Amino acid sequence: MANPQTMASAIRALAMDAVQQANSGHPGAPMGMADMAVALWGRHLKHNPTNPLWPDRDRFVLSNGHGSMLIYALLHLTGYELPMQELRNFRQLHSKTAGHPEFGITPGVETTTGPLGQGITNAVGLALAEKLLASEFNRPGHAVVDHHTYVFLGDGCLMEGISHEACALAGAWKLNKLIALYDDNGISIDGQVAPWFIDNTPQRFQAYGWNVIGPVDGHDVNAVDAAIAQAKKNSDKPTLIVCKTAIGKGSPNRANTAKAHGEPLGADEIKLTREAIGWSHEPFTVPAEVYADWDAKAAGAASEATWNQRFAAYETAFPELALEFKRRVAGDLPKHFADVAVAAVQTAHQKAETVASRKASQLALEHFTAALPELLGGSADLTGSNLTNTKSTPNLRFDAAGAVVKNDAGVGGRHINYGVREFGMAAIMNGVALHGGYIPYGGTFLTFSDYSRNAIRMAALMKIRVVHVFTHDSIGLGEDGPTHQSIEHAASLRLIPNLDVWRPADTAETAVAWSVALTNKQKPTALLLSRQNLPYAPKHDADAITRGAYVLAEPSEVGLARKAQAVIIATGSEVQLALHAQKLLADRKIAVRVVSMPSTTTFDRQSAAYKSEVLPSGLPRIAVEMGSTDGWWKYGCAAVVGIDTYGESAPAPVLFKHFGFTPENVADTVRAVLGK
Repeated sequence: MANPQTMASAIRALAMDAVQQANSGHPGAPMGMADMAVALWGRHLKHNPTNPLWPDRDRFVLSNGHGSMLIYALLHLTGYELPMQELRNFRQLHSKTAGHPEFGITPGVETTTGPLGQGITNAVGLALAEKLLASEFNRPGHAVVDHHTYVFLGDGCLMEGISHEACALAGAWKLNKLIALYDDNGISIDGQVAPWFIDNTPQRFQAYGWNVIGPVDGHDVNAVDAAIAQAKKNSDKPTLIVCKTAIGKGSPNRANTAKAHGEPLGADEIKLTREAIGWSHEPFTVPAEVYADWDAKAAGAASEATWNQRFAAYETAFPELALEFKRRVAGDLPKHFADVAVAAVQTAHQKAETVASRKASQLALEHFTAALPELLGGSADLTGSNLTNTKSTPNLRFDAAGAVVKNDAGVGGRHINYGVREFGMAAIMNGVALHGGYIPYGGTFLTFSDYSRNAIRMAALMKIRVVHVFTHDSIGLGEDGPTHQSIEHAASLRLIPNLDVWRPADTAETAVAWSVALTNKQKPTALLLSRQNLPYAPKHDADAITRGAYVLAEPSEVGLARKAQAVIIATGSEVQLALHAQKLLADRKIAVRVVSMPSTTTFDRQSAAYKSEVLPSGLPRIAVEMGSTDGWWKYGCAAVVGIDTYGESAPAPVLFKHFGFTPENVADTVRAVLGK
């Protein structure tokens, strides 16, 4: 019979050995949570180490990701492809054991954690996706989606404001398959948290609508085991299990102190700890009998085999549903997606409407949400402003028992009212995307992307498909004033590696932006959209939009036969300024090319040949965008018509004139550059 004490000791030993060898890391959390891990991973977690991507596995999130050696030890001991050499290479270049767990790097890691609070929030997204997929695909007698989401989290996660946003929603959504184990050790980097963390955590979670168990002794494996078993019986609430623990458990002189949190124990203390926990083995050595206790490969294979039998029966009974399920879980778009995308763009061309790009986004979404049932929308209490809802996306609602409320057609909700929770929304969307089966998108004002920024960055780091709909993208929103008018935000988002940023100029560019975002399987996307109406600009080569920048208008299109003397580069609403300035300049026999650049991030990935074709060398370049000018100088611009101050409160037309966003000023800027 498995020995829980030696199983926990193996985790403690591997954690302190790896941190010591790296001379860097956090031994205290994994040592303190070792017994909790034995209870969960040894007795409850449904997973298959030989197939980490089995769709119906339980999801485990280490929200307090600084304790990464806990999950690395667990993955190694249970049989994942994480050999001991990787644990020896903890925190070293190109190892699979980075300082914090990273999705896509380490098999078995479900999400990248470390920025505290985001792991529990990702877990809410994971649990929501499970619940929605189960509602959509399960049939009586055929439960092909039936798994739990487990989270370990600590004081730091609970102090971060995002945990309030996410956990309140988890209660509202009655995510009963979400079980969080709170490592209640009372210690953070700065010491005892009592002076600055006075929350009554159990009452806080009860107020959210959670089931709360404990406090239990987090070092009593049987007590934690029983608490998890009790939590799994709950049918209408998520559960928080409060586990009282000692950080650095087993260390005679460091346990229960801040010194155990974020630095190696030291050789002398490790020797004493080995003696204290009865672990006489050399560093990075685990006896065969302990490996045997931990080995989850056989049980995991059996669990998956059972599920495969269930899915085979499901496939026989519901062949079309089974095919759709496999497509959705794989993250593949429908085979007819290209036709849908073409239709969306063609409709934009044919109608040539003058609408705000936020409305253009909704028009494009009408095409895409009707054809892609995996599109799961939402808004942070701004649905009527962000226009993220469509005819195909009714609001998501739950009944008193926690079941998804379906409409008369038997369809569940596909649009989420997140409330005023921008950061929570962004990190929940990350969790939904990580789970699989859905492509999440959510809206707020561009200025509030600052609230969401770290979750956006995490999506880019993890290479996951999430779409952020940011409306009211400039001083063009008018009277709400500088608190809501974006200045630095477009430039700031463009600095995030692996984030595609689009600022479309009309309905056609918006439809293309959506199409590209949905095909970007390994990139999140930010769409920056206007409040004010933007006229459609006729185009000759719509496919060129997908390359991020293209020649929109040559001098010949305003009656000049001569070659261009300069290039005006513009994005979004400012494309119309550039076109009008081109006409004013033509009246003075000055020939300019207008380039629309809806996505600098996409254009920057194009070939040198294409870039020089669009922006020929030798021609002066003038950029026009209602925002920070800094990012435009890299294109060799001689001048930038932008704004490097905060805005003002006034109607949009007044602001445009005040800040120089007029055709006349753009034309004058070009003339000044040319000396004419």
